[in-house]
Amino acid sequence: MNWLFSIILNAVAIIAVDQLFDSIYLEGIGTAILASFILSILNVIVRPILVVLTLPITVLSLGLFLFVINAITLMITQALLGSSFEIEGFGMAILAAIILSILNLILNQLFKDAKK
Repeated sequence: MNWLFSIILNAVAIIAVDQLFDSIYLEGIGTAILASFILSILNVIVRPILVVLTLPITVLSLGLFLFVINAITLMITQALLGSSFEIEGFGMAILAAIILSILNLILNQLFKDAKK
């Protein structure tokens, strides 16, 4: 149940990022939920592999390289969804990954406090 709630919160964050930037195109709410679902699967399967492979760079950058890894997972998601979810350029993907991380942190904290 927590996982489903997390997917919905992430979909809300993806919709917010789509509204913030013209360089990101999202077809609709269904696409946002699907993108969130794919991102969650990639974060379980692909992200740990990328983190291990880039561990020296991540340590040297004091963890900031994790945003690049998040951007890579966003770009993979975009590639899987085709024309219904598009990000124009890797720089925009990094910026979207940063904003998504911040929004997810805020949303999770808000709803964590509301559950109590």
